[in-house]
Amino acid sequence: MHRIVARTQLSPNVTRLDVEASRIAQIRQPGQFVIVRRAERAERIPLTIADTDPVAGTIALVIQSVGKSTRELVELAVGDFIRDISGPLGMPTEVIEKGRALCIGGGVGTAVVHPIAQGLHRHGVSVVSVIGGRSKEWVIFEEELKRLGEVVVCTDDGSHGRKGFVTDAAKELLVAGGIDIVYAVGPVPMMRAVANLTRPFGVHTIVSLNPVMVDGTGMCGGCRVEVGGETKFACVEGPEFDGHKVDFDLLADRLATYRPQEQAAAARCGADCRIGLQK
Repeated sequence: MHRIVARTQLSPNVTRLDVEASRIAQIRQPGQFVIVRRAERAERIPLTIADTDPVAGTIALVIQSVGKSTRELVELAVGDFIRDISGPLGMPTEVIEKGRALCIGGGVGTAVVHPIAQGLHRHGVSVVSVIGGRSKEWVIFEEELKRLGEVVVCTDDGSHGRKGFVTDAAKELLVAGGIDIVYAVGPVPMMRAVANLTRPFGVHTIVSLNPVMVDGTGMCGGCRVEVGGETKFACVEGPEFDGHKVDFDLLADRLATYRPQEQAAAARCGADCRIGLQK
């Protein structure tokens, strides 16, 4: 059992839970994730370790409330417990040792970018982060990333930072030169757009993929993705891959496989998922 010690609402549908998981906090590396199970019969949910406090023995989980299981999870309060947290899982981020890195985060993907930027900063790499949201209230982890380097904020409506997409700001930085590597995390269309943007510049681009995962050990095969014409299992060989080699069309199709079932489950859950917590 893992006790929740802090709960923070980051945006209208994104919640941060700081949870006791001392062994994971001691050994996790940037890019790794955990699989969370709220209760004994609950769905297994893969979540990036957005931050850690090894002294306090806690890890930060950032959850976007989009379906029944994530809605039930973010309904938990300080003092509540999460039944299982398995990890750290996945391969650590490929962190360069010197130079300048561009980290691009879209929406909740900004929380995934944060530990990558932390790892780069620890190695003495110059970090510039471009993060985005539809409006000011949807921008997350801005202050945390500012502690690690320059931050450019983009919003669709111009309510905060500059108006436009993260790819617009990223293009300006690439044209200016001096970018040695790009890390991009966000919705599939955004990561695809970033990969297409960086390809002509010849800048190595790493993306973090979010296919369906069940066991996190490569046994179920649900997390299959195609990279460079080869089948990869994101939970054990990823979740990060060369963005110029990822088949984003296949990834998008796989992510939509269970959408009708997810929508039906969310509808049954209703507005108050506390009902589900009591069962």
